[in-house]
Amino acid sequence: MTALIAGLRARAIALAAFVGSIWVVSFAGFAYSPLKNLLGVSPRTLHGFLGLLTAPWVHANLPHLLGNTWPLIVMGWLVILPRQEDFWIALAGSALCSGAVAWLIGGSYTVHIGASGVVFGFFGFLVARAFYDRRFVDILIAVPATAWYGYSMFFGLLPVYPGVSWQSHVGGALGGVLAAYLAKGKRP
Repeated sequence: MTALIAGLRARAIALAAFVGSIWVVSFAGFAYSPLKNLLGVSPRTLHGFLGLLTAPWVHANLPHLLGNTWPLIVMGWLVILPRQEDFWIALAGSALCSGAVAWLIGGSYTVHIGASGVVFGFFGFLVARAFYDRRFVDILIAVPATAWYGYSMFFGLLPVYPGVSWQSHVGGALGGVLAAYLAKGKRP
């Protein structure tokens, strides 16, 4: 029982550290607004390529940050709960693919920031993990996540919301699916 509690505590600390780091960097961006352009993905520019690694940590304003925080916590917990390694694999895959797709096909003279691509990646990972592994616990996690977030996730993949990076959402979802595929052989 002690090992279970220690494992859950370690997962909670990892998730809190990740989300907390987003809050710290975002508040720095609120105080110093050029940070958003510096750390965001600027499509097809050399300086904007850095955003592939940094864009999820920068948000436009407090509502943007809050709007990404709750889904990050919920879906991040669902990803990290069975295996902490899955969280890091899903995070890397979704963040990198989210930024890469935004960098490749995003509009000229735009800047893509925020963690919504990671949120879409976590969602894609949850659904793909259930598909690839077909374990009861993964299906039990994916079905309610799909019921709760599926509708908004579907429309978030479409270019229907002005000022919202659907490119980051598509890239994040693809990255999450790819991460689940790459991690499938590593899970018990």
